[in-house]
Amino acid sequence: MIELTSADLTCPFTTAQKVLSGKWSLVIIFHLKNGPIRFNELLRKFDGLTHSSLTKQLRQLENFQLIHREVYHQVPPKVEYSLTKLREKLFPTINELTEWGSKYIDNCKSVER
Repeated sequence: MIELTSADLTCPFTTAQKVLSGKWSLVIIFHLKNGPIRFNELLRKFDGLTHSSLTKQLRQLENFQLIHREVYHQVPPKVEYSLTKLREKLFPTINELTEWGSKYIDNCKSVER
């Protein structure tokens, strides 16, 4: 599990990079932006992501307090993941990255022609 050290907390960019460093972190946050999602529903949104990798990534994001894990005590068991209040500051950045990614894709497609 990745943890922040006191040295990490001296530079905002280093902190952000470490918190969001997981291969799937930003995509998980993107998928959770519309509300809570159950584990298997989230897993189906990814091609090539294993059950254990998603679990590890969710635990890391939970450890960094970016997501909340809600366990419902029922049969069958139900667990939902949602974003915490910290998301409000992250969404403008996610939206900018999404816009940049779209423009980059368009540029790549126009170069291919």
